[in-house]
Amino acid sequence: MTSAPDAPSDGRRYDLFVIGSGPAGQRGAIQAAKLGRRVGLAEMQGTLGGVCINTGTIPSKTFRQAVMELYSAREREEGHALSARTVEMQGLLSRVNHVMENEQEVAKRQLERNGVDVHWARASLVAPHRVRLEPQHPQGGPPVEVHADHILIATGSTATRSPEIPFDGDYVLTSDDVMELERAPRSLAVVGAGVIGTEYASIFAALGVRVVLVDKASALLPFVDDEIVATLTYQLRRHRVTMRLNEEVSRVEVVERDGERRVRLGLASGKQIITERALYSIGRSGATAGLGLEALGIEPDDRGRLAVDEYHRTAVPHIYAAGDVIGFPALAATSMEQGRLAAAHAFGGPIHMQPDLLPYGIYTVPEISMVGRTEAELTEAGVPYEVGLARYGEIARGQIVGDLSGLLKLLVHLETHEVLGVHIIGEGASELVHIGQMVMGLRGVVDYFSETVFNYPTFAECYKTAALDALNRLAVVDSLEL
Repeated sequence: MTSAPDAPSDGRRYDLFVIGSGPAGQRGAIQAAKLGRRVGLAEMQGTLGGVCINTGTIPSKTFRQAVMELYSAREREEGHALSARTVEMQGLLSRVNHVMENEQEVAKRQLERNGVDVHWARASLVAPHRVRLEPQHPQGGPPVEVHADHILIATGSTATRSPEIPFDGDYVLTSDDVMELERAPRSLAVVGAGVIGTEYASIFAALGVRVVLVDKASALLPFVDDEIVATLTYQLRRHRVTMRLNEEVSRVEVVERDGERRVRLGLASGKQIITERALYSIGRSGATAGLGLEALGIEPDDRGRLAVDEYHRTAVPHIYAAGDVIGFPALAATSMEQGRLAAAHAFGGPIHMQPDLLPYGIYTVPEISMVGRTEAELTEAGVPYEVGLARYGEIARGQIVGDLSGLLKLLVHLETHEVLGVHIIGEGASELVHIGQMVMGLRGVVDYFSETVFNYPTFAECYKTAALDALNRLAVVDSLEL
């Protein structure tokens, strides 16, 4: 491979240079290294793993698990629900910190094992093939420039902040601030009912916090199957979550009340909400500020996100982007695969992916997972289908663990019996979905589930129950057509 004219003469040259060490950056760097390329990576935060390990996926899901275990223990102990007054956050967060540190160490070992050079530095692009590195902690030193034949931008995202909102990290929070709380608030307003907002609303509600969830939309999670959303909505109300949908926040202020500070939200409808804390979750923006992209002809959108083609190339073909910085779906699992595919494309490695079969995991309480299409999507596309349902309350495992409200739903092609979608809410949903994903990846039919023996008692039996339900419905249709 021929070096570009701006390559340095002192050997600071890489086949691939990665900016960011989150799931996309880490996986892209390792993929290129396994293809025999020299790889460098810049991380400016002082710890590896990006938002995923340090402020997002890992801490929030570990926090959720700790809350769920505490919630289950208290439910068994005299049937009492949790009280936010009795819960100290530090006890819950000690587990979070342990898991974070372990994941950071795993990331470090993987990069070292694959020979990736890690630079603790702030990176910016000063020419099509030149990256400027301003060393941060712990190494310090003057800025240096390196050459890269290919560049992967995997800088992730930051919580979107409206300038009208008085964020202080104490009373008015973003999702990045949650893990800094010293104790659980007694009441919490969550503004924004997207994935992150709904997850935190349900987790804090399970912790005994009085939660008010506010959003401009008329329903939660519009990309999720309607029946699954209805089940989630019921469970949130069961945990005393007040939902203010079709409502817009017009002002936010921190006020003094009874000698204590409170957050007051004024809604456009005239309603007022007063809570101990407020969590704003109005989306995330691509972390592209200061990268110098515009000078190279790469223009982020109004949320800082980068447009890429099917191979994750930006407008400059040797510069790739992957992960949250390119926007939806912004999941750790998809980000890993995007980073790997970008590196594989850059260096002629194998490229295999099933973009229509990406699983989604939403870690609400109860959790949700899905793969394939929804009823609304199939209806809009004019695809004939039938539904098969299995309810956790009718499955022995559901009785054993005490989850009687869970649901597994199969969408099946009316004529071919091909499985078109799997939608689950309840215990183990994010694990259970992969059984359906595998069958769908092989273009399997629903009959497979009805003819398969599953361990008893397990949630996996839901597939057999739902398949039999779907086949019964299909048989009725077939009988009427004779």
